[in-house]
Amino acid sequence: MAVSSERPAGAVTPRAGIDAPHGGCFVVGTDTGVGKTLVACALIHAMRRAGLSPVPFKPVASGCEESPDGLINDDTRRLIAASGRMLSQDEVSPYRYLPAIAPHVAAAEAGRPIQMDSLISHAAALAQQGPLVVEGAGGLLVPLDGRYTLADLAVALGLPMVLVVGMRLGCLNHALLTAEAITSRGLVLAGWVANRIDPDFERAAANIDTLLARLPAPLLGTVPWGPSPDPAAIRLSLPALH
Repeated sequence: MAVSSERPAGAVTPRAGIDAPHGGCFVVGTDTGVGKTLVACALIHAMRRAGLSPVPFKPVASGCEESPDGLINDDTRRLIAASGRMLSQDEVSPYRYLPAIAPHVAAAEAGRPIQMDSLISHAAALAQQGPLVVEGAGGLLVPLDGRYTLADLAVALGLPMVLVVGMRLGCLNHALLTAEAITSRGLVLAGWVANRIDPDFERAAANIDTLLARLPAPLLGTVPWGPSPDPAAIRLSLPALH
């Protein structure tokens, strides 16, 4: 089935802001595979150390495994484990798909389209329980359907944004473009995290210095490269959660 990722003329962006009495943040990456789940889990651990009780929300999760209890997503499992809450996969990731492909394509193939209103209502309900930590899918402009992108969901939720920068060749352009897309929509870029995903990336320090000078937000921390990093051991500064 062919799926259009273009927004039709006249499409309306959802109104910004849900009722999130405990605050929270929205974790977005410069691309797929840059460590959003790792950083989201590390932020959850940091919040718990600060005496908060964060609630994870990964609205769309592709790349699942079949089980007797339905589709299981490993990133969702990791977020739940980090939170220490007794939450189900359905509660944290209401839209889960088997293949690890773009969300709107997976949704079309499964015959289960992503409903923006449903995501917003789901997030609003979770946000009543504690600070909401939302993990996006792919990059900021990944389509959710033929009308909306992940950026539209971010606008609808109105939470401060945390940008995960995968430190590799090309990261400067990806990071600065994503930051521009965030701020141009009236969203707050509350901070960014440098994740050393490529151990052979030359001049990583120089690239971090460049982003320090150009990104309009503080560096919350740098994640060193490692084959199996422990999110509980990563020390990140907390962004402003409101």
